Amino acid sequence: MAYIPVLILLTLGVLIGVGALGVSALLGPKFPTRKKDLPYECGQTPITDARHRIPARFYLVAILFLLFDVEAIFFFPWAVVYKKYLTINAFILIEMAIFLAILLVGYFYVLRKGALEWE
Repeated sequence: MAYIPVLILLTLGVLIGVGALGVSALLGPKFPTRKKDLPYECGQTPITDARHRIPARFYLVAILFLLFDVEAIFFFPWAVVYKKYLTINAFILIEMAIFLAILLVGYFYVLRKGALEWE
């Protein structure tokens, strides 16, 4: 029962998104031309094939972003129950301090290795 507001919000968000796309597809102007069907590359006409090798550093930065983003998600449930469990004991603070320490060690390791440096 506690998740009903979350489900309502999620359903409402999906319905608004799908509804906006549907209304745009139905009512939006449709004037296809040969020029509009060409690939768009920052205002430049394409001169070569778009398929080329992407440096591995790009993937490393993307994976690091996902890693730190997922770890940041753990702050939300902690913040929700923070006051409730703080009155019982301070163990919740110690847990979060350990989590933050591990997160910071990983962050400084990544910085020291130069993984976020773009050449």
